Amino acid sequence: MSHEDNHTTTVALLDGFADGDPEDVLRLGDLLKDFGPAAFGMLLFLGVLPAFIPVPGVGGAVGGPLVILVGVQLLLGMRKLWLPEFLARRGPHRSAMMRFRQRMAPWLRRLEKLVRPRMTAFLDNRIALSFTGLLLVLLGVLLALPIPFTNYVFGFLLLLFAFALLERDGALLLVAWVAGGIAVVVFGFLSGNLVEATSALLARWF
Repeated sequence: MSHEDNHTTTVALLDGFADGDPEDVLRLGDLLKDFGPAAFGMLLFLGVLPAFIPVPGVGGAVGGPLVILVGVQLLLGMRKLWLPEFLARRGPHRSAMMRFRQRMAPWLRRLEKLVRPRMTAFLDNRIALSFTGLLLVLLGVLLALPIPFTNYVFGFLLLLFAFALLERDGALLLVAWVAGGIAVVVFGFLSGNLVEATSALLARWF
């Protein structure tokens, strides 16, 4: 799949993932291998799915590390997505994609009417991508924390980033920056959750 071919709509991609045997496991390595630079957006999209599972702790424990993985690679300026082998062999069951499609497709279709490739310089600029990566790392940490009633909030925010990367929509990326920055300040720094989590990680590493 060439870079130009990656503009298949996200809902169409979701329909394709959900079409088949519900018991199939959609391995991340197979799903992402043909996406090129858009693989960052697709992994982010897949990483957000657990945030919409109405089971406390599941969304953060699964989705948080995947969001952080995408964020770190963008922060470092990587142009090709890297997946550890143990992660490439794993992925969601097709039944999970079916449930997500059923719940979210109407909202995603409304959002897709607003997005299109535009202001693409923000998607190719090294500094802009690094800033995007930094926000994703911070949001991934917040998603992984047990903050009550925030999974859907972070899930929708991260979907904005995923759509912007998949659809190469720089205008939507700017919106995601503003919304993500507000969320980091409100749920992270003002509440002390982000500072506490960062301090704990630094203490563990050093």
